[in-house]
Formats: sequence, structure tokens, C-alpha cells
Amino acid sequence: MHHYIVFGPQGSGKGTQSKLLCDDYDFVHISIGDIFRWHVSHHTKLAAKIKRITNAGLLVPDEIVEEVVSNRLQEHDWNYGFVLDGFPRTLRQAEYLFENWNMDKVIYLDIPDNVVFERVLLRAKIGEGSGFTKRADDNPEALEVRLREYHEKTKPLLELYKQKGVLLSVEGTRGIEEISQEIRQRLGLPAVPKGGID
Repeated sequence: MHHYIVFGPQGSGKGTQSKLLCDDYDFVHISIGDIFRWHVSHHTKLAAKIKRITNAGLLVPDEIVEEVVSNRLQEHDWNYGFVLDGFPRTLRQAEYLFENWNMDKVIYLDIPDNVVFERVLLRAKIGEGSGFTKRADDNPEALEVRLREYHEKTKPLLELYKQKGVLLSVEGTRGIEEISQEIRQRLGLPAVPKGGID
């Protein structure tokens, strides 16, 4: 069984690398952002609260995230493993996760703030009129708030992961394929994926 976390700031490529791992190795991709967006699109009771918080560029509170993640993990719908994308984001969330689940590795996509701004604001620009959904927090002011919260609340997780011996730090400003190959090699995954290919 493979239990991984893909971790990094907005625009670091967490979703892309998570999906590549899951597509090739038949892991289940558990994206907290996708779960929240599902709630919003289905107008659930949780949706209005999530929208208010994220539109202000803030992180969703721990107790809400933990409940959503717990419900998702209890589905046990994976045969080979799962990749968590967007969770945990705070020390409390991480402690909750490690108390309840055995995690094998944390893949940290390390990119500097200036690259975050370039990628996210470019995505916002491209999103207009191109069929992409523009996020409400894809603007400089909200992004600055998100990055400040990221550094204050999420960066300390690196120390926890180091202490637990599960941190795998990857330089995230390179091309998608180069990053993907390094991740697979350092995780010790087979060159020919199992499960997803006949």
C-alpha cells in the first residue's frame, strides 16, 4: 500500500504531479480542493461557508477540513494506495492525519514566492475567455494573503515531516516530466507501473 502527501504552495504543481502518480500507478487522487468545489457546485450546507472563506483568500478551518478528509478516507476505495493533495495544511491537520493513518512519504514541491505569483497570475490571465474557471483568489491581493498564511501555518509542517523521516523535497521550478521522473525514482516506484496498465 502506498500513502503519499503532495505538498507545496499554490501554483507549485501539486495537482499535476498527484494526478500523474495516480494515473500511472492506479492510486486514488484525493484532492481537498476538488472535494470543496464539489460541495460548492452541489450547493451543500458547507458550500456557502467554504466560498466565503476561500473568496477572502483564507484557508478553510481545521475542523472543517478534518471532517471532510476523514469522511473521504473512510471510503477505502483504493487498491494500491492514495495521494493526498492539499492536505494537511496546518500542524493540527498533520497531527490528526498521522494519528489515524500511516503515511509513507511527503513530496514537497519547493518553489519561491516570485514563481508562485508568476504562475498563479498567468493562470488567472489565461483563464479569462479561454474556458478555464477563474478562481476568486487569483489576484495579487488575495494571493499575498494566501502566501502569508502558507508560510505562517504550513511551513512548520516541514519540520514535523523531517522529524518523522518522511520528507522528500523536490525542486519544483523545472519541467513537469523532469519533476515527475525524480519523484518516481526517489519513491522507489517501478519503471513500468503496476495496476493501471495491462
